Amino acid sequence: MLRPEQMSKVSVTGSKGIMPTVIETIHGLNLVHLSDYDGSWEGFDNGNPIEGADDASEKLVTVRALESTLGLSDADVAPGTIEDDWEERLEEIRTRVNDLDDRRTEVREQLRRVKERIDRVAPFAELGIDLDLLSGYDSVEVLVGEGPQEAIEGALDASDDIRAFETFTGGDVVAIVAAPTDDAEPGVIDDALVGVEFARHEVPDTEKSPEAYVDELESRRADLESKLEDVDADLEQIRGTEGSFLLRVEEELTIEVQRAEAPLQFATSKHAFIAEGWIPTDEYDTLVAALNDAVGDSIEIEELERADYDRHGAHTHTEDVQKGAPAAADDDESAAEADDEPQKAVTDGGSAVTMGDEPPTVQDNPGPAKPFEVLVQAVNRPKYSELDPTIFLFLTFPAFFGFMIGDVGYGILYVAIGAYMATQFDSKGITSLGGVAIWAGIFTILFGIVYGEIFGLHVLGEVIWHDTLNVELLPLNKGLEPAAADFALGWMVISVLAGIVHLNIGYIVDFYENLSHGVKDALLHSGSWILMLNGIWIWIFSTHGEGSKPDFLFTTFASDGPFPIGFAGFPEWGLVTIPLGFTEFLLTAPLLVFLVGLAMLAISEPVEIVESLDVVVNVFSYTRMGAVLLAKAGMAFVVNLLFFGGYEDPDGAFHFLGSAGHEPAYVAEHYGGEATLIFDGLMHMGGIAGLLGGLVILVLGHVVVLVLGVTSAGLQGVRLEYVEFFNKFYEGGGANYEPFGHDRNHSAE
Repeated sequence: MLRPEQMSKVSVTGSKGIMPTVIETIHGLNLVHLSDYDGSWEGFDNGNPIEGADDASEKLVTVRALESTLGLSDADVAPGTIEDDWEERLEEIRTRVNDLDDRRTEVREQLRRVKERIDRVAPFAELGIDLDLLSGYDSVEVLVGEGPQEAIEGALDASDDIRAFETFTGGDVVAIVAAPTDDAEPGVIDDALVGVEFARHEVPDTEKSPEAYVDELESRRADLESKLEDVDADLEQIRGTEGSFLLRVEEELTIEVQRAEAPLQFATSKHAFIAEGWIPTDEYDTLVAALNDAVGDSIEIEELERADYDRHGAHTHTEDVQKGAPAAADDDESAAEADDEPQKAVTDGGSAVTMGDEPPTVQDNPGPAKPFEVLVQAVNRPKYSELDPTIFLFLTFPAFFGFMIGDVGYGILYVAIGAYMATQFDSKGITSLGGVAIWAGIFTILFGIVYGEIFGLHVLGEVIWHDTLNVELLPLNKGLEPAAADFALGWMVISVLAGIVHLNIGYIVDFYENLSHGVKDALLHSGSWILMLNGIWIWIFSTHGEGSKPDFLFTTFASDGPFPIGFAGFPEWGLVTIPLGFTEFLLTAPLLVFLVGLAMLAISEPVEIVESLDVVVNVFSYTRMGAVLLAKAGMAFVVNLLFFGGYEDPDGAFHFLGSAGHEPAYVAEHYGGEATLIFDGLMHMGGIAGLLGGLVILVLGHVVVLVLGVTSAGLQGVRLEYVEFFNKFYEGGGANYEPFGHDRNHSAE
């Protein structure tokens, strides 16, 4: 749970004659994470792909290109075998699809040109002048474009090279006909309009009217679009009939290429090969049994090491293995005997010499916590040698989220959305996020019961706690009402306490990890932070200097406070009074604890003294939970107020109108002028129209609050985990476990 699944480094050694069988067997198991040979053995080189790898790779590229052209996705296809003549069938499909794709590309290009021509002729249609009248003159120049008419005419009138001109307008389009002077050079209109903002339009080469020309182009476009639809229909027909075949071929070729290229990771000589990799320790016997069944005694399998856990020493090895150095595989008689007597993978000091890689990480968490692995991996996969924080995320993130939203109605919707994501999608990432949403929704429901809220209304609290259980302490108020303002500050205090507990867990985990270097190292590196964190915050909540501290630190949990547990602050625990000349300073036990931690930090990491105040700043970051709680509750409150309306009774308590059959007249009748009517509510103000409009606001408002709950409570909760908590003990950077093999989804053996 806190550690990844234990991995073993294995070595498989044999003659080249059995290498294809060994590769096929290991590939079928899909268990071994192959290690790359690093070239450190004399006489051994990286192997070459098995014959046929290039041809299979080329066909695989072809198949994937066809899938891309057809828009094939990894849909549910019943597994099946591939026919003997599959290559001929593939070539026929390739020819058909490529021809259709070429036709589609050609038609699309023609359609693009036609649309451009339609766009170019559109401005001329506004003029209402036949296109053949706008070109072909010797004595005058004609220009069509868009620009400010007054500025154009002013520029033409000011030109010395134009003796006469006329403009015709249609919408924003201006047609200019200008007669140049006898000594003027060609292009007099362009020269005259140099300083004017004018966009020129090329005149289409046709004798038709703009309307007739557009009609012709539109007909051409319709014809091309029809051809394009026919091509797309043909491709869709191929996709439907040949899609499953292509997916099966792709899968088979993928497997063939994987097998053929596996020797690139092996150490090989002329006659022998050595392959190493990592496998879950519990699966080692499965590997041995499968290889013995496949090649019998012609192979030697060895468990080189079992990776144990040590944060700073990477991993330790617990297997006793043979020591020595590899002999050159091709020297003298050893090469000749290689086919009969496989070479052994040899080691040095208990670890493999050829491939000194770190074991991959396979996170090993119980089912309920599994979905939270995706949140950990969003930062980085845990190293094999460090604790996996997934279980801590599982225990704290949903609680943080539920604390911030705390509403039964929203919680039910989060659970429903999460269940849909977890069951209706194939993506592991989406299904994992669905699981996270389910747990977040469950805790939102639980806190909603504590708060007595359902979609921002307090009806649930009245029914459960007051009417059914006769409990006065619950439900807890979120603090939006004037009479319950103490609760708002109280939630900030509780957020701080949650931060202290959360950070303590992080430092304790770091302390445990550092024990591998001895108790002294753990005390200096991690214990110092634990002492500083708890020392300073116990002092903050102590009565020492009470007059200079906020009152709510001592009233929140007092007997008459919002959370009456009888706590009014820790004692001073004064130790000694230190004269400072201008005043006296009382050294208390909590401050001494903080100073001891600071001294220990100075001894171990002096440079980190500048960060010692993080024990205060990091805890204050958790007040964002209380802020989000109030913000989301306030948004739901406003939405409900707009629809139901509300009033404040003479005791300062707030009530929604209509929540108990009350209307604005009820307030005036029962309280007179002693109650304050805050808002009548749309349901009471405008008849049917007001009611329907209010319902729209009610539904959309709660949808907005629901969505913002994810973007605020979700992101803030994740931030507290990543930034404040993970930084205390977690680094990440582990290797992903990628076993050599392929899960068949479309093809059968």
